[in-house]
Amino acid sequence: MDWAMLIEWVVKALLLTVILLTGFAYTTYLERKVLAWIQVRIGPNRAGPWGLLQPAADGIKLIFKEELIPAYADKIIFVLAPVITMIPALIINAVIPWGREVVIFGRKVALYLADVNVGVLYIMAVASISVYGVVLAGWSSNNKYSLLGGLRASAQMISYELALGLAFLPPIMLAGTLNLREIVEAQRSMWYVVYQPIAAFIFLVTSIAEVNRAPFDLPEAEQELTAGYHTEYSGMKFALFFMAEYTKMIAVSAIFASLYLGGYLGPFESQFPWLGPVYLALKIFLGLFLMIWLRATFPRFRYDQLMALGWKGLFPLALLNVVVTAGVLALVG
Repeated sequence: MDWAMLIEWVVKALLLTVILLTGFAYTTYLERKVLAWIQVRIGPNRAGPWGLLQPAADGIKLIFKEELIPAYADKIIFVLAPVITMIPALIINAVIPWGREVVIFGRKVALYLADVNVGVLYIMAVASISVYGVVLAGWSSNNKYSLLGGLRASAQMISYELALGLAFLPPIMLAGTLNLREIVEAQRSMWYVVYQPIAAFIFLVTSIAEVNRAPFDLPEAEQELTAGYHTEYSGMKFALFFMAEYTKMIAVSAIFASLYLGGYLGPFESQFPWLGPVYLALKIFLGLFLMIWLRATFPRFRYDQLMALGWKGLFPLALLNVVVTAGVLALVG
């Protein structure tokens, strides 16, 4: 056994987990500040300088908040559902490349956790199981409003996952590989968003719907469902659902950047590989800002509008785009 490689994997996995959990906390801060800026408010400004300790204050509050389990709930599934929701949000980041190889203490270290030949397929598989936690949370609560929220989540994910899967195909066809690092490297001459603006738009819209962000946050429509699938949750179980949502926002932004915005590529990255993680972080920040901006701009869809957009709008458009792309590549190649 290569102990050095095993230690490298463990250190990179722990470092990635810490980055994601810290990123989740400060994505909540970013959202509150950006929304306040757009709505001409102040936002968090009490806990620490400029309100920077607000995520820590929120975490401490949720840790000490009383956790309740409904008397007639399925207690085992009720407790496991938030964990089932959180785990895919973390492990989906394993195949995202943050850069090329760099030299650390005389040893070449790859700036990614796993270089999987079917990395895009792995992402699609993990993303598709994340809805189980939401559905099980709604069902196990023994609450009709929670159940409706869970059912909405499953219907929404099925509807938008078809178009999302088709939006993965153009970068795969252009690069000729399912390996996410190789797809990024294939964009050194030109980002794929230039060749495939329609696919990039479809990917962006469907991924926002996948993570249940506004204006697609129907599974937690407060006006109709009191709070949706997490109505009966409190304390850290409640917090885990939002940890999963914001962690998935980071993951979706990283995947979008890798598929369409050149990932870790940028000026002078080939000479200075350490710039790779910086460029990817900036692109993730832009993706997060766009999601927050959309939340502040658009009202929530009605459910019939949500389903019509997915089935009658995005799915046929994504299918047509794949057919046209395949035809153009066949003619050019």
